[in-house]
Amino acid sequence: MIDIRDLQKFFGSKKAVDIESYSIRQGEMLGLVGNNGAGKTTLFRLMLDLLKADKGNVTIGGIDVSRSEDWKQFTGAFIDDSFLIDYLTPEEYFYFIGKMYGLSKEVVDERLLPFERFMNGEVLGQKKFIRNYSAGNKQKVGIISAMLHYPQLLILDEPFNFLDPSSQSIIRTLLKRYNEEHQATVLISSHNLNHTVDICPRIALLENGTILRDLINENNSAEKELQDYFNVEHT
Repeated sequence: MIDIRDLQKFFGSKKAVDIESYSIRQGEMLGLVGNNGAGKTTLFRLMLDLLKADKGNVTIGGIDVSRSEDWKQFTGAFIDDSFLIDYLTPEEYFYFIGKMYGLSKEVVDERLLPFERFMNGEVLGQKKFIRNYSAGNKQKVGIISAMLHYPQLLILDEPFNFLDPSSQSIIRTLLKRYNEEHQATVLISSHNLNHTVDICPRIALLENGTILRDLINENNSAEKELQDYFNVEHT
């Protein structure tokens, strides 16, 4: 599904990403973990062709992301609230996203139903623009909009940020179910080891732009190794 080859990105003299070779298979659910500045967001931005690589390339479904936009039809992503059109209401934004993928308003309304508990009565029907919502509710709008068209590849950067514990629990369940029901490839980054270990069967540990460890996580088997690593880093 995703192949990374000889990928490098510099910001001045700082090497933000340096990955020689890494592959993610169709249907995998991968958690990307690392400290602040490890390169998680930069890597996602390179995957989504939001940044130009200094060397190497990323292919999604055999498509070089920097040479064609065909991969966008089966990809959904939310990195931060710059992805949102904040002068629209959530309803207007969801319908706009739906229209981009040929979905009628009726289909969009139907696809919003599984997110009712996640929205918790605070997103739809509020008669206000997205820019006037809390950070947590903006986060919800972004996550939902990334999933509306049932993408085969879903990329979410820090999806648990700004969410209350109840919403974090609900989105964990929704993401696991989405991965299973659609056989979709799901990539998430998170500072929160517990959330990542709970839902991701594969975890990549990123530090200084390099993947240090590629862990198979069976029955939370990666938890101790990750905790030991980060405890060592912080002592």
